[in-house]
Amino acid sequence: MINKQIFRQYDIRGIVGEDLTEESLYLIGKGYGTYMRRKGYKTVAVGGDARPSTPGFVDEFCRGLLSTGCDITRIGIVATPVLYFSIWKLKTDGGAMITASHNPSQYNGIKLNLGLGSVYAEELQKVLQIILKEDFELGEGKLEEYEGMNETYMDYIVSNIHLERPVKVVVDGGNGMGGPYLPPILRRLGCEVIELYTDPDGTFPNHHPDPTVEKYMKDLSAKVTESGFEVGIGLDGDADRIGVVDEKGKMLYGDQILNILARDYLRKNPGMPVIADVKCSKNLYDDIRKHGGKPIMYKTGHANIKMHMKEIGVEFAGEMSGHVFLADRYLGFDDAIYVSARFIEIVSQTGNPVSSYLADQPKMYNTPELHVPCADERKFDVVAKVCEEFKAEGYDVNDIDGARITFDDGWGLVRASNTTPVLVTRYEATSEVRMNEIKVLIEGKIKKYI
Repeated sequence: MINKQIFRQYDIRGIVGEDLTEESLYLIGKGYGTYMRRKGYKTVAVGGDARPSTPGFVDEFCRGLLSTGCDITRIGIVATPVLYFSIWKLKTDGGAMITASHNPSQYNGIKLNLGLGSVYAEELQKVLQIILKEDFELGEGKLEEYEGMNETYMDYIVSNIHLERPVKVVVDGGNGMGGPYLPPILRRLGCEVIELYTDPDGTFPNHHPDPTVEKYMKDLSAKVTESGFEVGIGLDGDADRIGVVDEKGKMLYGDQILNILARDYLRKNPGMPVIADVKCSKNLYDDIRKHGGKPIMYKTGHANIKMHMKEIGVEFAGEMSGHVFLADRYLGFDDAIYVSARFIEIVSQTGNPVSSYLADQPKMYNTPELHVPCADERKFDVVAKVCEEFKAEGYDVNDIDGARITFDDGWGLVRASNTTPVLVTRYEATSEVRMNEIKVLIEGKIKKYI
């Protein structure tokens, strides 16, 4: 009836025509609607991305949702943050976004919300169980179309951002959903903007829409340097993750973007806590302390971090993957369009080049996120055994999410991916030789158990 494997940790995602069909979207709509009704809720905002399968999927999802007695406000083809914004603006009980984010064009999926929080992990499994048991609520919901949410959203951001001077920006939309928003917002703020691949096209004809991978940022880097512009912004497929290149065309890692934003935040909000995930550099955590903040290391995953922010009352958080969450002057969810505007606001406050912003930090050598294939049914067990062994040998191990082993001159991480059959590793040290030594040490432990 429905492939259970598409219900992942944070969302529902699969291959169109195989894992996801219009019939399965109808059932997911009924499952989510039943889940909402049994929690005492019934109003839902629904949007979708520009993939070819999305319009039919939205129709069938809504048909299922209406059959449970939920009332729907459809907001059209939008970026994921605009769906989140609409939940806040329309005061709906929840929301659903039909998207597969930065996955290739043959994929689609759904992100489900209860309020501004994600329906994820055990809660998402509850939706699956409702579907498997065919235990649905019955009712007749109402459907209305909301025109103009995109304009309302852009007006809100423009009123929230204040530039000291015009900034020259190249925007690479990756043919995802962020392209129609960020360039007009920046132009309204007075910026000079060059656009790359800003027309939404769910087949992603120019490059894969993931701005955290260097090879997908090459065109952006080249355009920034050849045009002599100050900065380049890349967005992922559904515009909830940001990438940045400096004026030299050099890509900033997600934790470096976070670091620049955190310095600005702490300058105006001294002493405040900042959450970052376990994949982030030691430089980031040290720099937060140096600038008077309180760093909190937490689990990877946008849903995890949003929930933790709310639980402990934190205004600023982010991940290595380019998800950034601002409840300072904003609404607390991951919105790469808004975060891009905040980054440009920082650029406008100085004439210094972006490449100089973190030049005062110690030089660290690090790897990007690396993947080791490992079966889903084994990956968590392998990480647990590696973690136990390092602890038994007296190493400094943080096990909030996998095992992050800290040494005097570096660290290494191994964790199980929540979304794919791989172990995720990353390594950092004060020299390339030491970084590779840490890598060899940790990979040796992994090989014993994999």
